Amino acid sequence: MDYVSIRVSTLRGDQKIDFNAYIKINDKMVLYLRRGDSFEGERLKRLKDKKLRKMFILNDEESKYRDYLQKNIEMAYDERSGKDINARAEIVQGQQQSNTEEVFEDPGNVESYNNTKDAAGKYVQFLMSNSKAISAVMNISNDDCNIAHHGVTVSTLSVALAQKLNVTDPKKTQLLALGALLHDFGHYESGVALNRLTSSFTKEEMNIYTGHADLGAQKVQDKKHFDQTVINIIAQHEECIDGSGFPKGVRENQIDPLAVIVSSANALDRMITFEKMPRQDAVKKLMIDQVGRHPLNHIQFLGDILKNT
Repeated sequence: MDYVSIRVSTLRGDQKIDFNAYIKINDKMVLYLRRGDSFEGERLKRLKDKKLRKMFILNDEESKYRDYLQKNIEMAYDERSGKDINARAEIVQGQQQSNTEEVFEDPGNVESYNNTKDAAGKYVQFLMSNSKAISAVMNISNDDCNIAHHGVTVSTLSVALAQKLNVTDPKKTQLLALGALLHDFGHYESGVALNRLTSSFTKEEMNIYTGHADLGAQKVQDKKHFDQTVINIIAQHEECIDGSGFPKGVRENQIDPLAVIVSSANALDRMITFEKMPRQDAVKKLMIDQVGRHPLNHIQFLGDILKNT
């Protein structure tokens, strides 16, 4: 039988599935969930605990899986669905993470990029139109330090920060959200374990780390479907306004304004996700250690955003 992989990050909610879902164990397909059941509760938690990112379905049931995704996302974006905001946020976050992973795996795929771009625009509307959405997404824990999940978190913080800064133009916020989702493309398959303090990196690891923004931008620079703003964000998300960032060490007037927003959000979530620092401690550390590297109002606004989560 022929199988096709599906992403665990897309499996959310209490909607019953219309397909059988398998996991691969020692090159054998083992039935994990039968059609007519759902991924609600412990079933999904066990998959996450095992850090399983992909499952499998029969090739001829792929259309049923696509229907399942479509129903889930339509319900998540429907304010009248009656579903809890946390359940809706999990579905939306899962879609954003899955889209990011698809672009990471094949940045040359125009359809994947455009789907991710369209979904990013809808994601901005979801965050900006529901006061509880940001909190609900931020409370989805990134236990395995997944860089695509980190991208969703940075995207969420960036959109929330942009709202505080009165950056509300739909085109700008869409590209901001998209660039933030994809900002760490240079880390994809880098081999460096990111879930620790950078001070513990070896010289070789630090060289890879400080080069990841440039590498990510170089890999997509020739992709005509990539928006230049998105490439700018990938290239500049580790730059700082005082010139102390990397890889170029440029100052604020040479950095894309949207990349400045992503840089601030990324610096904060680096401490929270990869260094496992409590949120308010991370804000304090950002204020003490990195004021001047990031705009003061960015740090203050990010602190306000986290207080409400």
